[in-house]
Amino acid sequence: MKERGYIEKLWREEKYNVLYHSQQDYNYIRELLKQSPTLNEVQLAINEALQTTPSNGSIMNAYDHMWGYFKHKANEMEKNKSAQLKTDFKQDKVQSNELLIFIKYLADKYEVSYLQKSTLLNFQ
Repeated sequence: MKERGYIEKLWREEKYNVLYHSQQDYNYIRELLKQSPTLNEVQLAINEALQTTPSNGSIMNAYDHMWGYFKHKANEMEKNKSAQLKTDFKQDKVQSNELLIFIKYLADKYEVSYLQKSTLLNFQ
C-alpha cells in the first residue's frame, strides 16, 4: 500500500475519535489531508488532537455524526433511546461512555463496518 493509502486508513479509523475531542482539530486535519501530508504529519496532528480534553459539545457533535448512520435504520425503541441518552447526557445523568456503548451496539447490530473500525468505539 502506498503512503496515501495508509494515511486514508489512519484517518478512517481516527476521525471520530478526533471529532470527539475537538471539532477545531478535526477541521484542521481535514484541511491538512487536502494537501500532501506525510503519514507522520497526520499521525502527529491526530496525536495532538487526542490530547485535547473533550467538551460536552464535542462529545455530542461526534455522537450526532455517528448517529447519522442509524437515524433511518433504527427502530422506534432505538430512536427513543438515542433521544433519551442525549437528554440525560446534557443533564449530566449519564457519562459519555453510555453514548459510545449505544453507538457501538448499533454499529454491530447494523454491521456498519466503518464505525466498527473506529478507534473511538474500540473498547472493552
